[in-house]
Amino acid sequence: MPFQEPEAKIFACSQSLDLAEKIADSYGVPLGKVEIQRFADGEFRPSFKESIRGKRVFIIGSTFAPSDNLMEMLLMIDAAKRASALYINAVIPYFGWARQDRKDEPRVPIGAKLVATMLEQAGASRVVTMDLHADAIQGFFEIPVDHLYSSTFFIPYIESLGLDNLVIASPDMGGAKRAHAYAKYLKSDVAICYKQRVRANEVSYMEVIGDVKGKHVVLVDDLVDTGRTLIKASELMLEKGALSVRAVITHPVLSGNAVEEIEKSPMEELVVTDSIPLKTLSNKIKVLTCAPLFAEVMHNIHSHKSISKKFIM
Repeated sequence: MPFQEPEAKIFACSQSLDLAEKIADSYGVPLGKVEIQRFADGEFRPSFKESIRGKRVFIIGSTFAPSDNLMEMLLMIDAAKRASALYINAVIPYFGWARQDRKDEPRVPIGAKLVATMLEQAGASRVVTMDLHADAIQGFFEIPVDHLYSSTFFIPYIESLGLDNLVIASPDMGGAKRAHAYAKYLKSDVAICYKQRVRANEVSYMEVIGDVKGKHVVLVDDLVDTGRTLIKASELMLEKGALSVRAVITHPVLSGNAVEEIEKSPMEELVVTDSIPLKTLSNKIKVLTCAPLFAEVMHNIHSHKSISKKFIM
């Protein structure tokens, strides 16, 4: 009897339900049924409400704070493994804990490596994610990792703005590679912000490397947390003579009063994806959905097709 490709089923962790519904709709299948039982002490237990035996399962969930979001992904992977799913694909649009990708001081953990190990041990057979904080995190896994780039839809958006004298900028040295990749594709100049930190989320000094005078600046980065670096960079670009400053950033972590601070900032706009749902809406923040990208890549994974053409960077 010839081998028959297993049926694909898509399920959502509760924190990414809206995005998962968009992905399932773009993929062309209904979202699978999951029930979360919650106990009085805060413990919870997910369960699949349909058979997944011998199926290719996609579990969609970003692992932003709180840590319950990561735990829910791990429990759903474990449940799928124990329910005899044939393939378990962890679709993690925003891979949390990725900023802990190395020992940058004594006696600290490498959180990204720990999360990779937990996902594997739980039973994931593949991870699909987007714009990791560091590309090298892919090497923490012993299973396939499909690392997607938001540039596949951010670059067309930047092109649609029709900006002359364009400069692509990075708000820090760590994003220089990303800025150069965008600039190469868009045939634009590059500027980099050099910054020094007092501690996490607190910048003490910043300077611009590159000419932004008389230019329209687009800052690119993988995530925005408190927004302080981004705002300081935009103010500095304008002080250096930039005509306008906007930002395209993949993951809108937006902690604390970041949205309010961005609204008061001189930036024209902040463009993000829906990898993390916005807690607060803002006229200055525009959301581009990553659902079609994930749906198309998931289709290709299911049919064993190449996904290399889905990458611009």
